[in-house]
Parts: sequence; C-alpha cells; structure tokens
Amino acid sequence: MPQSGPSAEQIEMPNSVSSSGPNILLVDVNDEVARQLQRSRELPSFAKAFTMGTPHEPVLGRGDVLEISVWEAPPAMLFGGGQSMDASLGAPSGGSITFPEQMVNSQGIISLPFTGPVNVAGRCTREIEQDIANRLREKANQPQVMARTIRNNTSNVTVVGDVTTNGPIALTSKGERVLDALAASGGVKQSVDRTTIKLARGNRVTSLPLSEIIEDPAQNIYLRPGDVLTALFQPLSFTMLGAAGKTDEIPFEAQGISLAKALARSGGLNDDRADAEGLFIFRYEKPTALNWANPPTPTGDGKVPVVYQVNLRDPSTFFVAQNFPIEDGDVIFVANSPAADLQKFLRITVGAFVYPTLTLINATR
Repeated sequence: MPQSGPSAEQIEMPNSVSSSGPNILLVDVNDEVARQLQRSRELPSFAKAFTMGTPHEPVLGRGDVLEISVWEAPPAMLFGGGQSMDASLGAPSGGSITFPEQMVNSQGIISLPFTGPVNVAGRCTREIEQDIANRLREKANQPQVMARTIRNNTSNVTVVGDVTTNGPIALTSKGERVLDALAASGGVKQSVDRTTIKLARGNRVTSLPLSEIIEDPAQNIYLRPGDVLTALFQPLSFTMLGAAGKTDEIPFEAQGISLAKALARSGGLNDDRADAEGLFIFRYEKPTALNWANPPTPTGDGKVPVVYQVNLRDPSTFFVAQNFPIEDGDVIFVANSPAADLQKFLRITVGAFVYPTLTLINATR
C-alpha cells in the first residue's frame, strides 16, 4: 500500500530503536508535560537577569578626551592675561583660559599647568571639576572649572547584528536604554516579530524577542558601559507532514508558537484521512527538558530523539495544545486513519482487478 509515512501503530511500537543510535522515546502529551517543556525553555528576562537599574553616570576612562576651562574672578591673578593655550579656540577672554584637549593616558591621568597630574579615571566631570578647582584655590582668585568630554571612548555600548549601523553608542547622563541604543543604530533591518535581542553584560548573556521588549517597558532596561547588544534575525519554522490540511515548512515568530496555533496555520487535520489519535511531534530534545523516569541516552550532540504523541479525540487535549511549545525544526506528522487506508485498499483493488475483469467479461459477451 502506498503511504505518506508510518501509521500510528508503527510509531507506537515499543522499543523503537534506530539501528545506529539510541532509543527513540515516545511521550504522551498531557498538561504536566506541556508545563515542564515551557519551564525548561524559559530564559531570564532582562528585568530579572540585569534589573532595571538607574541611569548611568558617565565616568572618564583611558582614551577619553577632555576639554578643561578655568575662570578666575577679578582681580584675576593667575589667568588675568586671558590667553588661550589653543589658538584655534578663538579670541581670548579676560580672566579665563581653555587648555588644549587632554587625552586620559594609560594610567588614567591628565596633566595641567599649575595643578600637576590629575587622576580622572573612574570619575565623573563634576568630581574632576571640583578636584582641579581645589588644586588652584591657593594660586588663583576664586577659580571656577568646567570639564567637558570631547570624545567618549569608554562609556559606550556596542550594537551589532541585523541593524542598520553596527558600532559603539556613547552613553550619556540621560540614561540610554535598550530601545534607545537600537534606535541610535538605525533600527533593525528585519521584521520585529522575527528579531531576537541578545544582551551580554560581563559573563551573563540573555536573549528576548524584540516584540516582548517593546510591549513590556520593564524589559527596556538601562544600559551599562561594555554592554553588547546583538540583533538576531531568526527565521524559525516547523515542518508539517502527513494527513494535514497543508504539508509545508511553516515559519513562526521569535516569541514562539503553540501547538494549537501551529495546527491552525497548517490548515488543521484532513478530515478525510487524518487519525485524530495519531498526531506526533518529532524533536531532538534536551536531556533536562522532562523529568524522565529513566535517564535517556543522548546522541553524540547531547540531544535525545523524542516523539510526542497527541490525542485530539480527547477534548481536554485542546487546552494542553495551547501551552505545548513548538520548537524550530520540529516535524509534525499526522498519521492516516485505518479507515482511510481501507478505502485506499478497496479503491486500488477494485480499480486493478474488478473493473478490468468486468470489462473483459463484457467484451467476451
């Protein structure tokens, strides 16, 4: 008999063993199985993994470039000449001076006249201004200092992946968040529904669908220097085979899809052929996905071949199907019902033997 795949009875045969691999495990899908699979796939959200935090106060680091300006109250004693030390800055003003741009050296230090080396690494501009003013207090008349960051080379985050412009984004006192950095990089190139954002901070890495970050403000956390944001376009899909309304490779969104939605997108079951008790999901599963009665033997890549069986004749299964997660690369197979196979057998036998025989008898008459 021609077939589009194995029957439900063939898949259900005990001790189904691959000739070159471990046992293929058959698991009946129920509410507890669906909940265990959901828990095993839950990743820490940005809010839980990193907390919302507070806006980052930019501090200076090695390689940053500063501009220092000093004002002196009249009668000016130290900077009374008002001469700028950088001719490109324009006409000098009385009682003030703007020093040439200073790059923080490898020791985190800049050097200024009358102050000596000033340690600026790890300090904000407000602290640097106060330190320089204290150093000049015995030399200048009521000095006022302004420190301005010209080039920020350390307090930034890196945005890479499927965005318009890859590169660093400087952090400011405003407090940039995840969506701010993505917008500053020109936004993502692909559909929001199929883009995942990965945030790496130190040794911790967490991923979330971009649509979830947009919908939940708690996930749009403040960024920190050194963070790396990666926009990943993930064309996830499952394959529908057998007695389904449509056999095809069907894409789905980055936030995932349930079995109920997967069946709906594939046109449901073929009412003339499908065995409602013979719906199977073929998947290479993580060994820790379920609480196995006996620890399974994984394959060489650390996965376990599992076949999940779903009985759609049980009305309660439709509630379970709303929580059962479909994974990228899953194969969903709907077996033919025995009645459909019988109809096929009768059609073939009648067409191959009865009709030719009747034709021959009529011809001989």
